[in-house]
Amino acid sequence: MTGSKHYYIDSFDTVALSSFRVAQSPFAHRYVTDQTVFCMYCDRLYPVKMTPDEDPVANYWKLRRGVMLYDVPEKPLEIIGPDAARLLERVLVCRAETLAVGRARYGIACTGEGTVLMDGVVMRLAPDRFWYVKANGEFMSWLQANAIGLDVEVRDPDSRVLQIQGPQSLDVLDAAISGGLPEDFKYFHARFFEVCGQTLWVSRTGWTGEAGIEIYCNSGPEATDHDALWDGLFACGERFGMEFSSSSSMGIRRVESGILDNGTDIEPDLTPFGAGIGQFVRFDKEDFIGRAALETADRSQLLFGLICATAAPESGMHVRFGDHGVGHITIGTWSPTLEAGVGYVRFDRPLPGDDWLAKTVMLHDRDGTPHPATVDTLPFVDKEKQLPRVPWRGPSS
Repeated sequence: MTGSKHYYIDSFDTVALSSFRVAQSPFAHRYVTDQTVFCMYCDRLYPVKMTPDEDPVANYWKLRRGVMLYDVPEKPLEIIGPDAARLLERVLVCRAETLAVGRARYGIACTGEGTVLMDGVVMRLAPDRFWYVKANGEFMSWLQANAIGLDVEVRDPDSRVLQIQGPQSLDVLDAAISGGLPEDFKYFHARFFEVCGQTLWVSRTGWTGEAGIEIYCNSGPEATDHDALWDGLFACGERFGMEFSSSSSMGIRRVESGILDNGTDIEPDLTPFGAGIGQFVRFDKEDFIGRAALETADRSQLLFGLICATAAPESGMHVRFGDHGVGHITIGTWSPTLEAGVGYVRFDRPLPGDDWLAKTVMLHDRDGTPHPATVDTLPFVDKEKQLPRVPWRGPSS
């Protein structure tokens, strides 16, 4: 595998899957063929490969230089009622009460032992109405169980999400709302817009580390006309060259951007400190689930980036330091920007008397061949995370 430019996040086998208890996207009929390969996330199907010869790198560069649309399986949960903020203060390690309407915040939920149960983005739509856009896994029952005795309802709004990502994503949004996108629509801001004639919630967030937006569809009596939205967005995006892509190009970019996936990268036994996201734990708030355990937890970081010039890390590959196995890869890919393999390494334990950062370790590929690799900070690309924060200054010329 020496010198291999392996661009797929992980190898996978294709199996037939019944749609029973699995939600297909309302947009699927606009792009699905008999060659489309799906994965499942939050009990929702999403495309990971459109055709056998799909080129994820070509779409990656379109994402990095222009704009791409993705049909993603993210699933918001709605927390609504007078005690909505109180419930979120109880289950999340971040502050919820101080979150302004029209703002979003990264929020981690921990178990009583201080390990990460769920992560996602919490958004405030109104004083007593929040959405928590969760990662894969069950979380509604956890919220409902912890809501006992509170005046709050937890429900599934059945909102399907589209992501428009890339440097020209805000141009597409400006066109889709017929102009006038305000300059104060900043990173991790959100609000209702008239998008292609339909009132929809839009956030300046995404899964790529580029400038981007997410558009949340409605269900129920005011259900979104999905076909009209799809056609309208592509009509607005045509002048900017917007195209549709499976998640393959997004997957490369999310690893470069250091975005973690709960349950795979953030393994169930990791605390926020072990996962390298301890800065999001707010001890200056009132009691929350896991607080006591986190106050006395080991603060050592165990999840890092790994960069390798001669091989692309893949999930499950072993990492050695000296004569000892010290960890494994959770995810990896070949970075077209860095022209190197990048991935996340989960170490088994702290390095005695030192830190893993900047250490040279050996990555063992599928054939057992060792490759020197360097432990790095995340993200790999755009270290200061300025790309998604780019200010909106009006339509591009």
